[in-house]
Amino acid sequence: MRLRVLGTAAGGGLPQWNCACPGCAGARAHPERRRRHASLAFESSPGRWYLVNATPDLGEQIEAHPELHPGPARRHTPVRGVVLTDAELDHTLGIPRLREGRATEIWATPTVRRALTDGLGLDRVLSPYTELRHLPIGSQPVPMDRAESGSVEISAVAVSGKRPRYARTLDLPERGWVTALCLHDRATGGSLVYAPAVAEWTPELDKAIAEADCVIVDGTFWDDDEPARNGLTPTSSTAMGHLPITGPEGTADRLTDAPGRCYYTHLNNTNPLNDPASEENRVLAQAGLHVALEGMEIEL
Repeated sequence: MRLRVLGTAAGGGLPQWNCACPGCAGARAHPERRRRHASLAFESSPGRWYLVNATPDLGEQIEAHPELHPGPARRHTPVRGVVLTDAELDHTLGIPRLREGRATEIWATPTVRRALTDGLGLDRVLSPYTELRHLPIGSQPVPMDRAESGSVEISAVAVSGKRPRYARTLDLPERGWVTALCLHDRATGGSLVYAPAVAEWTPELDKAIAEADCVIVDGTFWDDDEPARNGLTPTSSTAMGHLPITGPEGTADRLTDAPGRCYYTHLNNTNPLNDPASEENRVLAQAGLHVALEGMEIEL
């Protein structure tokens, strides 16, 4: 299984268009620090790629990687669809950018699908342009390409019940809002856990990570007080639905025992890890953990 990291930033990207915090200012002064919205692409079978989350940067992310480019026929694209870990805007706003295609597969939990249809109205808005083919994901693995030669199976682990703001009043189930995506290649035995948002470290998530060859997990905030300390909100990282990297609820101590390679993604613009020379990056590296690099390729 072949994977490509398309982006590593939290909502707003880095720099965020209306923000002059040190992280955004640093990214403007040092373009190599810029980050696109967190996303991943994986090849389910030869020449068939899926995007994990459809971000506002989707077009630029596709153009940055030749394996995702169209061709040789004028309208042939290797991008078959999107797998969603949640229904947040920064993970779904890219779906309308796929409207030029004849049809796009959208893999999501039933709850996320309902949020797209009842909350955002994507099927109604996009039906004059393209067909959205909805496919469910859940706790049981299902093959991505039943009629093809692919060997990749997909499943999901619930990690949060946090709803997007637009969906707070919708009459929808309380489960299935945010999941960790589990990918397993039956041919190679390789496996990945991708979890850009984690509010609760459940036994199911712990088990999935213990069995994975590679883990890419929520690194939104360095510590629990970061949002308040930077004047973003009076609430904590955990209250915002993101376990911090360090501290009593931190994920770093848990990941140091994981057998596979471990990376962080979904960095907020206030996260000191955005500065590669920061002390926080040194501390993370000493623990054997790293921030995922945009464009990095992973073979499993």
